Amino acid sequence: MEQTNVAKQWAGRGFSCAIWTDPPGRVWADFVHDADEIVMLIDGEIEVSFRGRTLHPQPGEEVLIPAGTSHTVRNIGKTTNHWYCGYRLARSE
Repeated sequence: MEQTNVAKQWAGRGFSCAIWTDPPGRVWADFVHDADEIVMLIDGEIEVSFRGRTLHPQPGEEVLIPAGTSHTVRNIGKTTNHWYCGYRLARSE
């Protein structure tokens, strides 16, 4: 689950890839993006909520958040977490 491997795989599917690091209790509340978003936990704990669902993905598990969907991501653990985040890239015509 190294970033270069994830970034290559996601690029092949049309997504960017960045690493986020959040301390315990960090909440990214009610975000909406114009592009589809993928979240993948690297280590620690994470909670992803959208469309009335609350998910607790395991390391390596992807969560796809559709464009235009209000969502919240939070570190529910007692340690710092690390996770990948990517957005669908616009295709140039």
